[in-house]
Amino acid sequence: MLDHEDFSWKRCAYAVGNILQCWEHRGSHDAIFEYDGYVDDTTERAVERIAELETASMKLTNETIDSNLDVVVVEPAMLTQLERAYLPAEYDTVDLFADTEFELPPFRIHDSPTAIVETIVDSVDGENADNVGIVLDQESEYSPLIESALEAADIPFFGGPGFTDRSEHRLFLHLLRTAHRGTDTRISEIRSLLTVFDCDIDDADTNKRLHELDDGDLKWLIDFCHDVQEYTFSDALSVFERHADDTLDAFREELETLTIADESITEARLDDLSFYLQTYEVPVDRENDGVLLADAKSASYVGREVVFYLGLDDRWTHSAPRRPWVDQDAQFTRNLKSFQLLLQSGSQQHYLVQDATGGSPVTPCLYFEELLEPEYDRFSDLRSTSHQIQSAARAGDGFENDPVGVSSDPVETISKSSLNTYVNSPRDYYFSRIVDGPEKAYLTEGNLLHDFAEFYVNHPDAVGEDTLSEVVELMLEDVSPLVRSVDERTRRTEYRASLETIVSYLDANQPTEGAFLTPSSGGDNAVAAHFDRDVDSPVTERRFTDEELGINGMIDLVQSERDLLDYKSGSESSATSIVKHAAIDEPTDEPDFQAALYLTYWRSQRPGDQLSFTFFYVTELVDDVIAGDADIDDALTTVTYYPESLTEHVQREEFFEYLREEGAQKCQKILSKIDYQTYAALFDAAPLVETTDSDELIESEFGEMMIDRLEAEIGEYKYVTTGSKQVMRAIVDRQKGAFFKTDLDAFESFVDERLAELNRRRTGDEAFPIEGLAGEPNYRRVDNRDLLLEGEQ
Repeated sequence: MLDHEDFSWKRCAYAVGNILQCWEHRGSHDAIFEYDGYVDDTTERAVERIAELETASMKLTNETIDSNLDVVVVEPAMLTQLERAYLPAEYDTVDLFADTEFELPPFRIHDSPTAIVETIVDSVDGENADNVGIVLDQESEYSPLIESALEAADIPFFGGPGFTDRSEHRLFLHLLRTAHRGTDTRISEIRSLLTVFDCDIDDADTNKRLHELDDGDLKWLIDFCHDVQEYTFSDALSVFERHADDTLDAFREELETLTIADESITEARLDDLSFYLQTYEVPVDRENDGVLLADAKSASYVGREVVFYLGLDDRWTHSAPRRPWVDQDAQFTRNLKSFQLLLQSGSQQHYLVQDATGGSPVTPCLYFEELLEPEYDRFSDLRSTSHQIQSAARAGDGFENDPVGVSSDPVETISKSSLNTYVNSPRDYYFSRIVDGPEKAYLTEGNLLHDFAEFYVNHPDAVGEDTLSEVVELMLEDVSPLVRSVDERTRRTEYRASLETIVSYLDANQPTEGAFLTPSSGGDNAVAAHFDRDVDSPVTERRFTDEELGINGMIDLVQSERDLLDYKSGSESSATSIVKHAAIDEPTDEPDFQAALYLTYWRSQRPGDQLSFTFFYVTELVDDVIAGDADIDDALTTVTYYPESLTEHVQREEFFEYLREEGAQKCQKILSKIDYQTYAALFDAAPLVETTDSDELIESEFGEMMIDRLEAEIGEYKYVTTGSKQVMRAIVDRQKGAFFKTDLDAFESFVDERLAELNRRRTGDEAFPIEGLAGEPNYRRVDNRDLLLEGEQ
């Protein structure tokens, strides 16, 4: 078709596939014409060409077995219509299955696919490999596991991975795809290629764009991507073989068979090649020695003495073609009988399964519903045995290790980021201490904005319009490897607006100069280094470590003796949200203890003072800056610490005046009719319930008393009841949006408990669990997701 017709590979494959499938089920090569929806000019030409070919299918269609022969058909229900067409008018039949029942061996339940594979490898060796067959779904996790395990144990096998399953074949296509993806390809997307090419890349560079890396080992790859359309498939294969130190003769032969070996590598031709390899099974020459690996959806019989069946789950169920010419009932019968036959292969059958995975039960293959009488939902409901393998290293296996007679040093202090991670998932915290993470765009941007803010506090006179433009270019240069090139103009605008926001705030809110007795961060400042300036202000980037409190951190800006400020490059959060996510009695799935931790330290320096911690969201006003109507207050969220209890705070005259001036309408109205002494007396009449639930406070003894007393004082009007409730809601809002002495006292104890727990786990007394204090971790906030194996503790 491709040699003589002007049709694409996909159209040809679709047409020929439909014709052959319809032929198999209807018995005639032109039966496809009965289905108008599947007939087009490609189909018509394909039918004409098929009619001219001498094929096995045409022989089955046009001929019949010699009627003079005695013919016996084994299990005729398993034959297709095309196969039936070859039968004579009269023949005898033989059933595959005897009248006696086959006693199904018990299902052997294991904890994991790895445990199942270990069981097989422990039972097979080079001497008995020729007697063993393994049936599995070749698209499941069992396939690569068993192949790797047999290879590692030096046990021969065949029938496993096909042509396109070979890793080097897939990697060659991956190389060609990478070359056509343009300049936004990231290192994380080609790690498998870089591994086979022996290119050593730092973990910090994982998120960077390939074409932005100045690495000598990668120059050839970058050049290849730039010039890919100047290569033929054969040339590109030679490049791959040279750098992978491998020979792909079979792939080269297949390219020549397809007559594209000497064609240039256009994206259209690459699409055709990928489609071909995904659609057709390329024959693979094999040495048929050793363990036989059979696909559960392709095999009907395995001629080995001992047969292991892996998984036997719903993935073993065939999906019948959804075409009008397929008799679904007949196809189901053929598949069911094939499954029955497969289960009885060999003299010994071993069914190795999982009963649950990821906390959910495994559904057995649906054919069991037709074959078994008892009702069941999972394998353990059927006749089964459970196995737990005690892993013992086989001779020569495992890593050598030497015990070290030293104890781990305890963790004395913890930072806000480590505490956040630990509370979300202790296991993620553990891995974050031993695994380097990749550099991320938003972190790089945030660090540069921090550096500029510190630089501006130290050298405000050195920053003008040209300086801002230069800093923008510096940021783009540092971030460009991590972001798409198409976003450069947008980011330039965003960076400029963010820098102007920082300048506007600091111009209007100069920090109070004063001695700060902790050391500076001592870290590098990219902006200051660029302008060859020092940054040594006593109020910027001040590190603190307090072993008595068990905490450490870095203060971005000491705004004054009572006010701290932290620069943020994310979306703004309200004070209520910040306090909520610092909860320790009912932790949320977004724990954030920064404000609580910093205020806890600061109150140790300023005991008895009311303190504040302000989050300055420097990227929040980008749109407003562009529009020319930015209000700097919209980028600020301040959380206040009151060195007293909530009860003591809300009965003060300052809070009374605050409610009179800024409370809700009815709240202001009722408080304007009483004096402060009357308001303060309310707190002596009944205890205030310190709660974050306004309904609880309103329905409490204090709430009922307040309404009764104010009605007696002002009159039994509806607005008095409404206003009283608004007062109590304002009290609850103050509790929800600020920290009080009892809150930070409890936080200090919370930190002590976490450090003690963390150190027990570090010494091996107990494991680092995946689940945090709020239960299942928030996986959006997990840095080492691939290392957290669900279902394990």
